[in-house]
Amino acid sequence: FKTIISYIDEQFERYLHDESGLNRRHIIDNRVHCCFYFISPFGHGLKPLDVEFMKAIHNKVNIVPVIAKADTLSLKERERLKKRILDEIEEHGIKIYHLPDAESDEDEDFKEQTRLLKASIPFCVVGSNQLIEAKGKKVRGRLYPWGVVEVENPEHNDFLKLRTMLITHMQDLQEVTQDLHYENFRSERLKRGSRLKIEDEEVNKDQILLEKEAEVR
Repeated sequence: FKTIISYIDEQFERYLHDESGLNRRHIIDNRVHCCFYFISPFGHGLKPLDVEFMKAIHNKVNIVPVIAKADTLSLKERERLKKRILDEIEEHGIKIYHLPDAESDEDEDFKEQTRLLKASIPFCVVGSNQLIEAKGKKVRGRLYPWGVVEVENPEHNDFLKLRTMLITHMQDLQEVTQDLHYENFRSERLKRGSRLKIEDEEVNKDQILLEKEAEVR
């Protein structure tokens, strides 16, 4: 996963470079604001690699955990797996993206939507590129001998909730990136730059002393 970490850092580095330039008003923001981390439904929770990877990036990007291939699990199995994953995330100190609570002046529908989204993490999703016929209409989903699993049916999986979360909380994701992850990178980058400058100055001083000693000889 070094490639992914390098990519995230490169986007931060590019943004820092553009931010330090003269044309600040037209900066193209290619920073990674959200990472969907897909977790296998076939295990009994997080694998050691899941833990290691998420801990390697949780201070760099907003992690949204997602359980893939939700159609392989029963509803009870999904709930058990969700709870297990959340418990392990807390146990290992992994920082995932937390949806902010709805403001008190928001309407009741939005408050309820926010509550449902927060309760759905990690999202269980089904994916399909195939259009099939179900109840007289074309839907994106998977056809099984026992019936159809629809990608955009909230009774079948959390895909719509995941999409809704991304749309309604895009600004918050960007703000967390700016105020937390990017600022952490920027501060560390400036510290590293200062250390390198001090080291260069020390090297220059040593070089000057050596040259003076050589002249005296």
